Amino acid sequence: MYVLLKILSLLPLRFLQAFGACVAWIMAVTQTAMYRTTRINIELAYPELNTQQQAEFIKRSLRHQCLSYVECIKFWGMPSTYSLSKIQNITGESCLQDAIDSKRGVILVMPHLGNWELVNTWLSTKSRPMIMYKPNKNHAMNRYILEARQKTNAILVPTDERGIRAIFKHLKEGGVTLILPDHLPKSSGGIYAHFFKQNVLSGTIVPKLAQKTQAKVIGISCLRQSQSTTFDIHCAEVCESIMNKDLNTSVRCLNQHMEATIAHAPEQYIWSYKRFRNCEGNINHYRVVRASA
Repeated sequence: MYVLLKILSLLPLRFLQAFGACVAWIMAVTQTAMYRTTRINIELAYPELNTQQQAEFIKRSLRHQCLSYVECIKFWGMPSTYSLSKIQNITGESCLQDAIDSKRGVILVMPHLGNWELVNTWLSTKSRPMIMYKPNKNHAMNRYILEARQKTNAILVPTDERGIRAIFKHLKEGGVTLILPDHLPKSSGGIYAHFFKQNVLSGTIVPKLAQKTQAKVIGISCLRQSQSTTFDIHCAEVCESIMNKDLNTSVRCLNQHMEATIAHAPEQYIWSYKRFRNCEGNINHYRVVRASA
């Protein structure tokens, strides 16, 4: 598989994207597990849309999700200069640069939106970010991804308590970290807070790190342009409520920021992730649907 991934990365980006679009079409026609999860999430998050609108949304979402995956194969296998050439516009860069220059530490929060791998490459030209990395279960895939991550200035730390302690120290020294906070956390690392109309278990790591280190919290995203082969990076400060010592307030602030970020291009979000499998009241929306099917 490692050799296959290397070969695929040499193919033109437009060819890989066309292949990804074909896979998305097949998924929609055959209604795969990825299709079903995407449908459930969109129905939960956008109940105001009628059936036809939701169906169109699902198709667009599947297409963009598949584009993200094949793009990652390309960007992981190519030199950093190639990836950087695909970034067209950057908004809010001064806000990020000022935060880095302040030496207070910077926590960048980024949902799984657009192409998050390009952000790693771009950010490494401005700082030496510390990023959590969980090894892929597939040895060949893990080798491929790890080689790509090690080509940048990023410092990789494990996704456990050791990693959190390393990030804490890095922030206290004025460093930069990048966190994708829309994962479903373990019960011990989250509280219930509303996210797209669902009172779902939500991570507390970002608010806790921000409050303990007084680091600046900046939101970042990398959105695919309409022609698909270039991307725009957007940076924006997260509301000051993220520093509120009341976790209910700070976590709600973070969730609202992610909702606002996703709203810029909701079809580019990874809706196939089972984000709502632990909602308040021990509700797992995916289990309920399977049981009733």
